[in-house]
This record gives sequence, C-alpha cells and structure tokens, in this order.
Amino acid sequence: MSNRILVVDDEPPIRRFLRVALEAEGYLVHEAASAREGIAIAARENPAAMILDLGLPDADGVSVLKAVREWSPMPVLVLSVRSDEAGKIAALDAGAQDYVTKPFSTGELLARLRVLLRDHAREAAPSTIALGALVIDRADHRATLSGEDLQLTRKEFDLLWLLASHQGRLVTQDMILKAIWGPAHTHDTQYLRVYIRQLRTKLRDDAADPHWIFTEPGVGYRLAHG
Repeated sequence: MSNRILVVDDEPPIRRFLRVALEAEGYLVHEAASAREGIAIAARENPAAMILDLGLPDADGVSVLKAVREWSPMPVLVLSVRSDEAGKIAALDAGAQDYVTKPFSTGELLARLRVLLRDHAREAAPSTIALGALVIDRADHRATLSGEDLQLTRKEFDLLWLLASHQGRLVTQDMILKAIWGPAHTHDTQYLRVYIRQLRTKLRDDAADPHWIFTEPGVGYRLAHG
C-alpha cells in the first residue's frame, strides 16, 4: 500500500506541523491549501489517505469528500474546528471515516490514521449479500428490497452491510460505533439510534414488530436472515 498522505488545510502552520509529525512516522506528505488543489492532488497522486479540513477558502470540505468519493475509497480523516453534531454527521455521511476536532493530540491523530489505514488494507473484496428480498451489493454501494433501490446514504449502507455481515447474530453498539464512526465515538449512541431509525424507515420495518432489524436494548442490534 502507498504511504502517501494528502493534507488539505488552508493554515500553513497546521500543514507544516502535520508534515513533520507524519514524516517522522515514515509517511510521504502532499499538501493542498484549497478544495480545488486537494481534489487535483488526490486524483493525480492516489494517496493512501487524506487528512481534510472542512473550512477551506474556495469551498466547504464536504464538497471535497463528495468529489473524491466519486472515484476513490481511500480513508479520509476530517480535522476541523467545527464541533457541532450536524457538521460531523454531514462529513461522515459524505464519506469521512473519522473526525478529529481542533485543537488535537498528535498521538491520537496518528493512532486514528493507523487504524483507518489498517482497516482499509484488510477490507474484503467487493461482494454481495442476499437476505431474501434484501440484496446488498458492496461493489456498487447499493441495497435493494424486492428490486427497489433503498437510496441509502454512505453511513446507512455501511451500517446495513455491517449488520448483514453478521446476519442473525448480535452486533454490539460498541462494535458498530468503532467500525463505522471510529474508536473515539463509542459513547455516541445517538448517532446509532438515528441511523437505525433511518434504516428501518427505508426498509419499511416496524420497530415494535420488526422483520429486519431487531434490538437488544442497551446492547446492540441483529439483522434477521430475511
């Protein structure tokens, strides 16, 4: 795997600081100070991962995420001063794997980056899971129910795929949060409740009498066999 990391941030001191920290860990660093430059370097250099600021001078960082996700599955770690929940959810929905708020700990950021790179490297080849009328295609990032596209967001799809990968077995809240939102979000159960509710709506599933997603209160969730 490539050891090139792309840092997209409009603050020169932050870029210099990250370059020193990353190069000390053996990474090769590319820098971009704008959304346009970041997208261009991502396309040209195909880095192993991106560290992305949301507050860029020419466009919001979420637009960079959306553009890059049209062709690249590389891990993206958002590094931003924005700490509001809506901003985090927007970035995660757009395709970020993790979110770190400035000011930040260098050690923690590097640890999270290692986790993202390790998880990305060992991802299984694209495959399809079929559970009766529910078909989940990882290659196309698409799920259908009785042939109808469920129109899932990236995080909704990732959640459904994780549950389907453990079909019939309980998946704990802690495991889901670590896998989808990152190890720093194991207490953010509100994320999980929101996305489970959204998934149930799209699956036309009734929480009181479920066919697909079953809840073990306070523990986790289980996806039926179909």
